[in-house]
Amino acid sequence: MSKNGELPIAEFGAPGQMRDALITAILSGQKTTTSSLVQQYAASDEPLPQAGVRWLLMDSHSRGVGVIETVAVDVMPLAEVPLQHAIDEGEGFTTVAQWRAAHESYWRSPQLTQELGHAVQLDDDTPVVLERFLLRNIENPWVCE
Repeated sequence: MSKNGELPIAEFGAPGQMRDALITAILSGQKTTTSSLVQQYAASDEPLPQAGVRWLLMDSHSRGVGVIETVAVDVMPLAEVPLQHAIDEGEGFTTVAQWRAAHESYWRSPQLTQELGHAVQLDDDTPVVLERFLLRNIENPWVCE
């Protein structure tokens, strides 16, 4: 919980079409994992996610649409991301190569470069944060089941 007693915020992807698609996948149960770079957390001086933390899921209009709970967090080299994680991202990936290409495109995007203040350098050894979560509530995101 944040200091003011509210759930921390979870935002997936860039607002707009990307976030809307990811939110739809989460709310339908198709998306149960997500990936980020350790350097994203380092750049924002945020700790890595931890199992047991619940998050308020925000849509593109900054509205809470559900609550998710982190149930597992692993950090591993980019080259070692398992196929099941890629599939569970709920974006239609059937191979790790598809997952990697899509994520590298996002991680190298001008938006993320601007957010981090520098271009992301990626190689097989780049540490990736793999997070698994459960959808806890969608009808009233302020009540956790």
